Amino acid sequence: MKQARPLIITGARLVLPSGVTPGALRSVGGVIDAVGDVQPQDGDEIHDARGALLAPGLVDFGVFAVDKPAFHFGGITRAALMPDQSPALDHPAPVRFAALSGKPDFWVHPLAAATVGLAGTHLAEIALMRDAGARGIATGRRWIADSGVMMRLMRYAAMLDLVVVTHAEDGGLAGTAVATAGDIATRLGLPSAPVEAEALAVARDIALAEITGARLHLRQVTTAGALKLVRAAKARGVAVTAGVTPAHFMLSDLALVEFRTFARLSPPLRCEADRQAVIAALADGTIDVVSSGHDPRGPEDKRLPFADAAPGMAGAETLLAMVLTLVRDGVIGLERAFDLLARNPARLLGVDAGELRVGAEADLALIDQDRPWVVDSARMAATAGNTPFDRQPVQGRVTALWKGGVEVDD
Repeated sequence: MKQARPLIITGARLVLPSGVTPGALRSVGGVIDAVGDVQPQDGDEIHDARGALLAPGLVDFGVFAVDKPAFHFGGITRAALMPDQSPALDHPAPVRFAALSGKPDFWVHPLAAATVGLAGTHLAEIALMRDAGARGIATGRRWIADSGVMMRLMRYAAMLDLVVVTHAEDGGLAGTAVATAGDIATRLGLPSAPVEAEALAVARDIALAEITGARLHLRQVTTAGALKLVRAAKARGVAVTAGVTPAHFMLSDLALVEFRTFARLSPPLRCEADRQAVIAALADGTIDVVSSGHDPRGPEDKRLPFADAAPGMAGAETLLAMVLTLVRDGVIGLERAFDLLARNPARLLGVDAGELRVGAEADLALIDQDRPWVVDSARMAATAGNTPFDRQPVQGRVTALWKGGVEVDD
């Protein structure tokens, strides 16, 4: 899909890394040609933004399914696909297929499985998968318990300059837990694990990253103790970044009280103090990425007793609106919001996107920041509507989306 003629979007509020400023943007050949005080030229396709926000298309770091209608609804133009597929992305052929699966109007960036079958024992052919299109290495939904395997993985990744994406939860402590140890889990009688399961995993992986010089991304950091470790590691100069999903700054384990399986997540929801710690980490820069964790699960996985239900949430459609709540609450500014949603994940993947900059790819989202709507699991564009935000009123909708300067029309 090629951009047929130049596009200029006028009358916009441009979301730049330095802040929000009025202006226009011109795209030529799928690349941003000019930003700011730009005038239309003969032959340009003109789109009047009428004062709406013009932001980079979102880069969703760590999804479990390619669900284009849901991604487009949420303003997402690229996603890093986790290796937990069928078959697992532990061989060049499925990686190559995944990298082509969304084109031309959506780009998938596969994360290669760290180990064969994601079993945590034998390293996969990572260099071959990089050549097939992998943009990083991931341990999948599980933590690699063997520290020797993890150290070899990080050394290999450092040599290939690929980011290592880990699930920060010590499996020995977490076991089959479905909740965080505390008053709520005890009252409900749910199998639980202490918050230290996350801190122990984070501490081990940070130590190995420091030894090997690897780039480490902790896909979800959700507890005060683990965030303190990340903050200290960054201060020492360790190449570590941290992510989170909206559920862990919007909800606490109080959402489990009615045993609603849409709130069955991995890692599980935490106590209110940890939720507040996540919000503080978003404000001070400790957390670098907010991703949807998009993992649509149908009735066969969710209409079960809470302890038997599969973890996961359909998050692509609500990602932008939930992050905009942080802006409205004064926690972060708009420019910081799109660093979390686009610029930082694009940098982790090594793709020239995620910001409104001359020379970057013209992945663009026009956003009505104040437009109200109600999340409705029955009407979602995703293949399943397992959202913990069902029936919640929110604000902020994408009104137009361009991939490489070509408007996306679902």
